Amino acid sequence: MMIFFEILAVIFALSYLYLAMEQNIACWYAAFFSTSIYIFLYWDVSLYMESLLNFYYLGMAVYGWRQWRNGSKEKHKSITIWSVNKHILIISLIILLSFSSGYFLSHSDAVRPYLDSFTTWASVITTYMVTQKILSNWLYWIVINSVGIFLNLDRELYLTVLLLLSYQVISILGYFEWRKSYYEQL
Repeated sequence: MMIFFEILAVIFALSYLYLAMEQNIACWYAAFFSTSIYIFLYWDVSLYMESLLNFYYLGMAVYGWRQWRNGSKEKHKSITIWSVNKHILIISLIILLSFSSGYFLSHSDAVRPYLDSFTTWASVITTYMVTQKILSNWLYWIVINSVGIFLNLDRELYLTVLLLLSYQVISILGYFEWRKSYYEQL
């Protein structure tokens, strides 16, 4: 039965990506449904931080829908880069948060608590980077998705592995597209 829900979650996740590329407000409904399903899927396989991360994504789906519904009149935000020192600070924060929650979860029945914590905290911070149009967000996603592929393989969520592999391709393409735009705006 769980495979049925995983199929639905993947279909909604891919629908979200397609509809978002088309700038169709329905993308946020697809994100909401996919995320709702993943909350339960990840909880069922004892990836508790991934489950909690999807609550965050659930909120972001509502936020995104509200932003698009209201037709934000903000100016076009430029792609920016962060200094090496900022990256060191952000990576240190991700590591600190990952070890803290990983240690807490290691005293439960959580599976791979440190890796689970890493993908969660890195995703929260990297999602913020996306909202700020930080060029290197795509590189962070490549690392996050690589760990996510391992976690999902370990939990036998094979369709989600395929989804994350497609995210890897999108992250690579996204990095080069944004990099091109960054240099064009200089």
